[in-house]
Amino acid sequence: MTVELSLWVEVAVAILLVLSSLFALIGAIGLVRMKDYFQRMHPPALASTLGAWCVALASIIYFSALKSAPVLHAWLIPILLAITVPVTTLLLARAALFRKRMAGDDVPAEVSSRTQNL
Repeated sequence: MTVELSLWVEVAVAILLVLSSLFALIGAIGLVRMKDYFQRMHPPALASTLGAWCVALASIIYFSALKSAPVLHAWLIPILLAITVPVTTLLLARAALFRKRMAGDDVPAEVSSRTQNL
């Protein structure tokens, strides 16, 4: 059983998938080009989030056209990524900063709760 999809669906899905791969490539290049761990964290996190949104949108368009009804369950993946990636990035940055402090490297001073209230 072969289902013919319209040309606009195929073109839209192809463009979104190519765009997603470009985001992944940009994130990989950013990962390689940045010098410090803290700088290296941002490009892959941002690129993977944008790439996941593009793949999810391509999936929604494709399967909605295939079933002739809205198929929106693919949004769950980028929504969960949008929640977990920033939290993971923050925890990794804090762990790296803690390790640098313990090693005696020159890093910004820790902000205590007393200085935040001033």
